[in-house]
Amino acid sequence: MASARLLARLDAIIWTLIYGGLITLVLGIASHGRTAVGGWSLSVVGAVAAIAGVVLIVVRSRLSKAPESKK
Repeated sequence: MASARLLARLDAIIWTLIYGGLITLVLGIASHGRTAVGGWSLSVVGAVAAIAGVVLIVVRSRLSKAPESKK
């Protein structure tokens, strides 16, 4: 059972990883012409970040929201 705060934080991390990873991947692909090592490095880092975001989506889907307490 996860709190609403944890789920909101996890959602923010997930989308940051996915979008940041895709942007880094595109920058790596675009810079392959100038520097091969730098381009490949950026591409790999971006792909790993995007994959980590997708894996966290699966983890998030398996978490259940904690029941709200009545005060």
